Amino acid sequence: MIDVVTTLASELGTLPARGSAALDDLLDRDLGLGSLERVELALRLEQAFGVRLGDAVLAEAESCRDLVAAVAGAGAPVAETEPAAIVLPRAGDQVPGEARTLTEVLAWHAAATPDRVHIVLRLDTGDEEPITYGALAEGARAVAAALQARGVRAGDTIAIMLRTEPAFFRVFFGVLLTGAVPVPIYPPFRPGHLEEYARRQVGILRNAEARMLVTFAEAARVGRLVRRRVPTLETVVTADQLSTWGAPGAPQAHFRSLKGSARRPSSAHLALPRSERPGAAVAPLDNAIRSQALRAAPVHETAPGRDADAVALIQYTSGSTGDPKGVVLTHANLLANIRALGRALAVRPEDVCVSWLPLYHDMGLIGAWLGSLYHGIPVVLMSPLAFLARPARWLATLSRHRGTISAAPNFAFDLCVKRITDGEMAGVDLSAWRLAMNGSEAVTADTIARFTARFAPCGFRADAMTPVYGLAEASVGLTVTPPGRGPRVDSVSRETFERARHAEPAGPGERSPLRFVSCGIPLPGHEVRVVDAAGRPVPERVEGRIEFRGPSVTGGYHRNVAVTRAVVRAGWMDSGDFGYIAEGELYVTGRSKDIIIKAGRNLYPQEIEDLVGGVPGVRRGCVAAFGVPDPDTGTERLVVLAETRTHDAEARDRMRAAVIERVVDAIGLPPDTVVIAGPGAVLKTSSGKIRRSATRDAYLAGTLGRPRPSPRRQWLRLVAADARLRLGAAARMARAAAFALWTGVLLAVLVPPLWIAVTLARRARTVDAVTRWWCRTVLRLAGCGPTVRGLQHLPRRSAVLVANHSSYIDVIALLAALPLDLRFVAKRELLAAPIVGTVLRKARHLTVDRVDVSRGVADAARVTAAMGDGSVVCVFPEGTFVRRPGLLGFRLGAFKAAVEAGGPIVPVVIRGTRDVLPADTWRLRPGRIEVTVLPPLTVAGEGWREIVRLRDAARAAVAATLDEA
Repeated sequence: MIDVVTTLASELGTLPARGSAALDDLLDRDLGLGSLERVELALRLEQAFGVRLGDAVLAEAESCRDLVAAVAGAGAPVAETEPAAIVLPRAGDQVPGEARTLTEVLAWHAAATPDRVHIVLRLDTGDEEPITYGALAEGARAVAAALQARGVRAGDTIAIMLRTEPAFFRVFFGVLLTGAVPVPIYPPFRPGHLEEYARRQVGILRNAEARMLVTFAEAARVGRLVRRRVPTLETVVTADQLSTWGAPGAPQAHFRSLKGSARRPSSAHLALPRSERPGAAVAPLDNAIRSQALRAAPVHETAPGRDADAVALIQYTSGSTGDPKGVVLTHANLLANIRALGRALAVRPEDVCVSWLPLYHDMGLIGAWLGSLYHGIPVVLMSPLAFLARPARWLATLSRHRGTISAAPNFAFDLCVKRITDGEMAGVDLSAWRLAMNGSEAVTADTIARFTARFAPCGFRADAMTPVYGLAEASVGLTVTPPGRGPRVDSVSRETFERARHAEPAGPGERSPLRFVSCGIPLPGHEVRVVDAAGRPVPERVEGRIEFRGPSVTGGYHRNVAVTRAVVRAGWMDSGDFGYIAEGELYVTGRSKDIIIKAGRNLYPQEIEDLVGGVPGVRRGCVAAFGVPDPDTGTERLVVLAETRTHDAEARDRMRAAVIERVVDAIGLPPDTVVIAGPGAVLKTSSGKIRRSATRDAYLAGTLGRPRPSPRRQWLRLVAADARLRLGAAARMARAAAFALWTGVLLAVLVPPLWIAVTLARRARTVDAVTRWWCRTVLRLAGCGPTVRGLQHLPRRSAVLVANHSSYIDVIALLAALPLDLRFVAKRELLAAPIVGTVLRKARHLTVDRVDVSRGVADAARVTAAMGDGSVVCVFPEGTFVRRPGLLGFRLGAFKAAVEAGGPIVPVVIRGTRDVLPADTWRLRPGRIEVTVLPPLTVAGEGWREIVRLRDAARAAVAATLDEA
């Protein structure tokens, strides 16, 4: 083993100074072996030892010792033979065009053709497993039953951390069938990155407020370690365990029931007014994310998954870190995009889709799987590891199944050119491949040319290459190259473009033009425009910010209204990309946050990175170019960071000089700083994209290339962090128990005197005074004495106070906080309650009947009469409260009384009572209570319109201050 590794590292120039590899050397840190080098190493090990290594070895092996164990446990080499033939059906001529949701799409196919093959899944063994529509529907129903049995309700978020495996599909649809929201996240791949992985996933799970995490056995330990860092995460369960939950007679003691457990769901996903949301120009889209309605409704009272505007998916980008952005997509969004892509790409019944893209990524999840599901065409799926280990598998699978549609990022096409041998292509026929969609990252003209030339002998046609552009905010696709036309490359004058942002066509003799690849035209029903910094559309061939709108565009980011507002303007959404339009087609020039502004010129990092990647000794694909502020000159400094495998100082100096020379030759400017670093210095996402902002931050912080701790040390640190969280949780439980005991003693001591005093009191004013004193005393001794603001807004007579309702102690909080004689309006059922009923009667509070309409009308008239007598009436217009944060709808009764009596409406906001005493429990918790009295709303008219106006104005005022809706 050491001999094989040493030989490879020697060829790469990455050997340690001692001149040979050692058993405990880490492959990346000590030997400089990245993903591509691991592919070569695996092939050499298989040849040297006569074994066949599993695909996971490439991702999971951290040291030479791990490789020894992998080889020792591997079986004899078995050539990849053709799997047993699976007959792929021809799609029907009809699609579920009337379906409003993804669940209806699956139900339509399962009812029409239950035995037809939907998915062909390539297993780790090389065999292929067919999944029919009927089997998928049946498995999804079983998962849904198990989830509902454990209390999962509509609107709950369920994180799915699964690989490309059969369980993913049934869990995804099982979650949808309950009305819950799936949140796919990528699984851990390499033990050496555990801490970074845990840090990212905690941010995503917290933002999503995931209630359950469904994963696989090998990753369950990691999931349980992050669980205590996510307050809402109640259960981590494997897909296999989940499948047993619904089995008759299955033991239930192993799983903690979710029913009745504490939940802290999110407030609304977003709160943009409908007019501000991105939508189609002709038929404006209602992308309303009705978060509170979904979250408040029990499963059995709704028809889960049957609302087109219900949330179907929260998609987090692979680069999400400290401030993750979850794109909220409804069923309507997804189906609009899938249908538009189907029309733009002219999907046919005889099409076959092939994909290795991960299912936690929008191209793999929506573009490949869900798109194929809708159109009824078979989809052949393989794992990303299977492709990375042997890229030839992708093309061989296309050949074997006569695949016609397959998409990949630009790097994948380059990887095929570099890593696939002529021998592996023997017998491969790519002539059926009509849509080779190239997207997800910058599409380069050189890659297109190399791939086309390399695989033309295998039947690949130049017009099959189909550059596309999309982003999660548009579901997946936004513009596509017309099928069968082939790519269009635009050569523009560098000087004019970089200084004036005008894409002037380059002259025939221009030495170093810029080349951009067209990403095609907008999908049907969608619009794309290019605007300047002020949001004004610019002419053709002028670069600006790309904005878009249409029916598949998200309504915003989950629990991130501020970021949503920052990217939405007058119904258009900012893509974060720069580009220009020429002859109606979109050319993407780069990410706005990545463009470097130096000496009045806009420099594009992708071009610089591609140039530097060609310098001998530099690892291609491991170069980052970025700008850093230069206060002395008022511009940015151009920094180029390039990884190399060599440790030789002189060789690095030669590389540095070559980098400068190549950049100067191309753009006419030298980089200000060139950093030649070892492997791992350039930070990347899980999908291999360069994280330029994170790399720039590491450069400025001086942490570039800092070696990671060993996997064992990372694991121990995670365990230690979990132990600290456990101790903290135990301490909090102890404090909560002590508080509950103290409040129990308080009530035991103070309730009897209250009962006696109220019973003996003769006058309503006395009952009111005793009750107020008791409320203030209990809250003060419990440490929850309310803070009061806005007392100057309190009226002295003939007014209606309308307050939000969050807890049973809202009345106690108001009585303790407001120095005012109030007459509360309560539900009539409370008259039968001990003590409470007596207080209501003796203090002359008002009650209303919520069932008997005729009595309810009379009760409402008494409220109006009370105002006429000068009373200040306090009403909770929501009528009830729920455990979940958020403001419910306001009923009209209080506002009708105000209009009839002519008295003002005074909005009152109560904060903190939901935390002190949540719904469905009688155990008090420590917390702070705040009561804010807002300026009164005067009655300015009469009749129905005025009642509705006051209701809407009061609710808006309460919502703005409460910040829960």
